[in-house]
Amino acid sequence: MDGLKITFSKKEKIFLAVFISLYVLVAVLNIQQLKRTPMEEIFGGLGKRWIVDINGFRINPMTIIVGTAIAIFLIVLAYRLRKFEMIPNRKQAFMESILEMFYEIVDESIPDKRFVKPTFVVATTLFLFITISNIIGGAVPGVSVVADETGAVQKVVLFNDTWPAPTGDLNTNLTYAVMVLIISHAFAIKSKGFKEWLKSWFYPNPVMFPINLIGELAKPISHSLRLFGNIGGGAILVYILSYMTKYFFAPIIFWGFFGIFVGLVQAFVFSMLAVAYISSQLS
Repeated sequence: MDGLKITFSKKEKIFLAVFISLYVLVAVLNIQQLKRTPMEEIFGGLGKRWIVDINGFRINPMTIIVGTAIAIFLIVLAYRLRKFEMIPNRKQAFMESILEMFYEIVDESIPDKRFVKPTFVVATTLFLFITISNIIGGAVPGVSVVADETGAVQKVVLFNDTWPAPTGDLNTNLTYAVMVLIISHAFAIKSKGFKEWLKSWFYPNPVMFPINLIGELAKPISHSLRLFGNIGGGAILVYILSYMTKYFFAPIIFWGFFGIFVGLVQAFVFSMLAVAYISSQLS
């Protein structure tokens, strides 16, 4: 450990200096605004979202906008890193270390080796998307939209809050959880055959079928609610604590802790649970 040193290039040092300066500036501006804003106005819209009703179908535009932006970013990132060099640079080495860690975990968890690679792809994709979503939703100042009950936009506020994380929307988390459930059973049918897969619903005896069914339905519910509770609840907690400590420098610490540390942990947990659910169906 004594020989471990982290070095930055001149461009990276300039970027970090500019980023930290802007980060502190936004925090100071928020503190100044909170001083002038009554508590009733700050917490009056807490927890409310910009919801648009289209022929009875309710959607959250910010979830779609931010989620699409993250997906495009990951596609561009994958395209730029599609050609790996024999002697990796720091970016390639960083990505390889993450991918290698996930592949080792998946390889040890999945009993049928035919499904190691597809499970690895699913787990790493979920991890990268959820990580970016959690970080920008908990640590990156962004845009907040204030709308009325009809969905009409009343006000757009810059840098008064973090970006609305797609993982802070239960619909996003539930979609991913249901996707993992479907994938796990599709892999199980291909691995065991349809008859053996069907028998597993009645294991160890037919009386257990209702319990087995409830257990499978409970997986996506608990899978999605765990992530939603930590990210959605964390965002509200940061908002409240930031107001309570508005005369101090604490909001930056809250943003960093909930956005980066908790965000990374929850992304990893969600991905590992996906691996565990797929593994249990293949066992």
